[in-house]
Amino acid sequence: MIIVVLLVLGLCFGSFVNALVWRVHEQDTEHGKKNPNKKYLKQLSISRGRSMCSQCHHELEAKDLLPVVSWVSLKGKCRYCGKPIPDSPLVELATAGLFIASYIWWPYTLTGLNTLQFGLWLALLVGFMALTVYDLRWYLLPNRLMYPVGAIAAVFGLISVHQAFHPLTALLSLVLAVVIGGGIFYVLFQISGGKWIGGGDVKLGWQLGLVVLAPVRSLLFIFVAALAGSLVSIPLLMRGKLQRSAIIPFGPFLILGAIVVVLFGSDILSWYQHLIIVG
Repeated sequence: MIIVVLLVLGLCFGSFVNALVWRVHEQDTEHGKKNPNKKYLKQLSISRGRSMCSQCHHELEAKDLLPVVSWVSLKGKCRYCGKPIPDSPLVELATAGLFIASYIWWPYTLTGLNTLQFGLWLALLVGFMALTVYDLRWYLLPNRLMYPVGAIAAVFGLISVHQAFHPLTALLSLVLAVVIGGGIFYVLFQISGGKWIGGGDVKLGWQLGLVVLAPVRSLLFIFVAALAGSLVSIPLLMRGKLQRSAIIPFGPFLILGAIVVVLFGSDILSWYQHLIIVG
């Protein structure tokens, strides 16, 4: 039953992510104009605006808003203008998959404050998906999405500190995780003048440090991110589908690394320690 609930919630929040990233980008684009259209900005309101087609801006009906189902039934095209729908159902499916995977492989018992922490984790996943989609589409991690994610991550980390057997030690570990998570990228950002890594990736690294909780786990999520990025970019470079000068958004890989570490970090570190001892 819980799996079904998480599936439905994941699909709905995945649909919300698609709408959110488009509205945030459209709002920022409109605000950047000399004479922004106030009526259009009102329509783009995240809390009060009605759902609409991102191409023709026609207001959508309930039958157009069913996650995945509506996209499939319409064959990926708007019912009203016939243009392709840029929102991908993969975002909805991925969000639902992450919700379910998190429940199956959650490393803590779901009792007391751990239940609240799991709820915060689901909220973080929604934020992570929004940042991933935005970074992939526009090569940017906007502060309007980063700040709420950072606030939730801070609460997530502080709950872990509160529940620790030695809170002061856990707090120090959390601080070091944040310093390492963003510090490495900050150094790279300063050395390269922003050419090697973006400022948004620095902020994201700090926030992910709040989620992974320990310095060694910060190093691990950075390693996983770098490995995943290499596994994706190197084959594309070898096939000529990616130029050496091309911009590769690193935020999604950092987020992937953090998710892997939160769910499987303890098992990975235990396996590595056992490998060293046996070796």
